[in-house]
Amino acid sequence: MRMLPVPDGLDGMRVDAGLAKLLGLSRTVIAELAESGDVLLDGRPAGKSDRLAAGGLLEVTLPEPDNQVEVVAEPVEGLRILHDDEDIVVVSKPVGVAVHPSPGWTGPTVVGGLAAAGLRISTSGAAERQGVVHRLDAGTTGVMVVAKSEHAYTVLKRAFKQRTVEKGYHAVVQGHPDPTRGTIDAPIDRHPRHDYKFAVVAGGRPSVTHYEVTEAFRAASLVDIRLETGRTHQIRVHFAALRHPCVGDLTYGADPVLARKLGLTRQWLHARRLAFAHPADGRWVEFEAPYPDDLAHALEILRAD
Repeated sequence: MRMLPVPDGLDGMRVDAGLAKLLGLSRTVIAELAESGDVLLDGRPAGKSDRLAAGGLLEVTLPEPDNQVEVVAEPVEGLRILHDDEDIVVVSKPVGVAVHPSPGWTGPTVVGGLAAAGLRISTSGAAERQGVVHRLDAGTTGVMVVAKSEHAYTVLKRAFKQRTVEKGYHAVVQGHPDPTRGTIDAPIDRHPRHDYKFAVVAGGRPSVTHYEVTEAFRAASLVDIRLETGRTHQIRVHFAALRHPCVGDLTYGADPVLARKLGLTRQWLHARRLAFAHPADGRWVEFEAPYPDDLAHALEILRAD
């Protein structure tokens, strides 16, 4: 039996999504626990789609740990270390690499790659995601930071929660957004019909994306993006809602013909820049990750078209 107060960061989330984050279990396992009456919220049985409220009390009867996820230390091709000191390591994550292990994921991970490189990271957090203070989708490339010291973990988690970290992305989206500079303020939650997707839905979690078109092509636009919030799939969902999905993002309605023309097998989305106060002394630090080969090649084709 685990008794857990609902943290502020999970306020408004579904029970299955929130508990998956808290306990490091899959949403499917949490849903099964809820259906069996093993999840109580403020003393009452909670359904998987019920909403969490900050300060509430969760009581969970956990199953036997028969399928725990372990970190496997193995080299990750293309994982570049941009900066390394006693408190943090900043990397450029390649495509097809998850940040940490999870049930059902058998591919490479950032934490596994760092372990294989002999880097010690913070022991804070769930066992399989120790040191992880933010994440990128497996299909999204770019810059991310991992905490090496316990102090850095605490400081960076707080910084991401308080939105003092600057997160800059570049995306190539279909068509030409109008206006060319603006803010997308639309709530996001799990898609009502497709559990593997997210969508703009009434009552979802507040989500804010600032953007500016920096280069226009015949069929697409290069967009500089700054995230105010950091929801799962936020950029992909917001631009799809504007009918300007990321090029190559077939999950969210991108044109497969254009994707093939550009040689893309995933969305054109890259975490370009990350800036924050260094947890050791508070000095402002900035890091950039160059475009990977597949995105750079697609950009060349668009510019030549």
